[in-house]
Amino acid sequence: MRLLLIEDDRPLAEGLSETLRLGGYAVDWVDTGTAGDTALLTGSFDGVILDLNLPGRDGFGVLQRLRTRGDFTPVLVLSARDETTDRVRGLDLGADDYLTKPFEVVELEARLRAMLRRSKGAAANEMVIGPLRLDATARRATLGDEPLELTAREFGILELLAMRRGQVVSKTRLANSLSDWTQDLTANALDILIHRLRKKLEGSQVEIRTLRGFGYLLDESHGD
Repeated sequence: MRLLLIEDDRPLAEGLSETLRLGGYAVDWVDTGTAGDTALLTGSFDGVILDLNLPGRDGFGVLQRLRTRGDFTPVLVLSARDETTDRVRGLDLGADDYLTKPFEVVELEARLRAMLRRSKGAAANEMVIGPLRLDATARRATLGDEPLELTAREFGILELLAMRRGQVVSKTRLANSLSDWTQDLTANALDILIHRLRKKLEGSQVEIRTLRGFGYLLDESHGD
């Protein structure tokens, strides 16, 4: 999952970015509202973490412009403003959640997971497809009764495909969700990751199917 963090507090932003990357997210960070607005105009993200007190355009302005454009990327507002009027305004402008500073990182991660699940139409942290189980909280997968050893990117691919089970996810969408401005995932690298995942799922009745010209689909294989 690719996130955009719009936060002008450098120590907070750097620490939060590192924590989220360790949790398997691709994170891009900007420190002004103007830069955040530009990033949202030119890029594609699975979610946004948005401060309100920003240089240039404030967070309310960024959020309002995003929704006015018809962009429904989920947004978690993270702000020191704890007045009810600010929370109500943020939610009314289209924020999906609102968390006040100071905060516990574990709560932010839980709210972020819940927000992203809702945006993908998934109801629970654990996703089950036949013998495959994905625990989004622990970033852990099992196949039958055995742990399935996955890299962070391999887990990210399975997670996104599982959230869209039965739906085709384009190569571009998958690559974008696993890339950030400092580390791009090439088409060739994505093909290699898909190949490795197929080997790990081999014989399990769970398969990643290719629909040429469209993308990939994760589902159970019921044989001939």
